[in-house]
Amino acid sequence: MVLSDPVTTVLLCIAAYLAGSVLFALPVSRLWGLPDPRAQGSGNPGATNVYRTGGWLPALVTLTLDAAKGWLPVWLAHNAGLSPLVQATVALCAVTGHMIPAFYRFKGGKGVATALGAGLALAPVTTLAMAALWLLVLWRWKISALASVTAIISGPVISAFIEPENLPMFGLLSILVVVRHRNNLIRLAQGRETGV
Repeated sequence: MVLSDPVTTVLLCIAAYLAGSVLFALPVSRLWGLPDPRAQGSGNPGATNVYRTGGWLPALVTLTLDAAKGWLPVWLAHNAGLSPLVQATVALCAVTGHMIPAFYRFKGGKGVATALGAGLALAPVTTLAMAALWLLVLWRWKISALASVTAIISGPVISAFIEPENLPMFGLLSILVVVRHRNNLIRLAQGRETGV
C-alpha cells in the first residue's frame, strides 16, 4: 500500500475539485428544456430543484451524475493504492468543488449527492446507512433539506461505530454540508421550508 505519493495525490485532488465543479443540474436541465434550477426553490443547482421543474427522470440523472463525480476520484485514489487519509482528502475536494465550483464563479450547490458518491467509494456501509436515513426522513416529512441535514449529521455517529477510520472525513463533510444548508435551517425553524 502506497502511504504517500505527493504527485498523484495533488493531481487527484485537483481532478476531484474540477470534476466537482461541473454542476450537472445545469446541462441536464438544458437537455430536458427545463428552467435554470438556480432560479427555483432554494436556488440550489441540484437534483431537488431539477425534480421540482422536471420530475423524477431528470432529477435521477442529475443525482447519479453528481454522485459519480464524487465516487470516481475516490475510486481512482483507492485503486492507485493511496492511503485512506488521501482518499478522504480527495473526497472532500470533490464535494468542495460542487459547493465552490471554479466553472460557475464559485457559486455552487449543497454537495449532498457528491458526498454520497464519495462516501460510497470510501465508506459504503456508513454511506448506505445514511442514505437509508435520508429516505426515511424524506418519506416521513417530504422536506429534502431536513432529510439531507439529518442524514449528514448522522454520518460521524454511524461511522464511529461501523467505519471509525473514516470518522474525520464524515465529521468534516457534516460541517460543510450543514453550513451550506444554513438558510434552509433558518427556514425550517421558521416553518417556511418547502417540501419536495
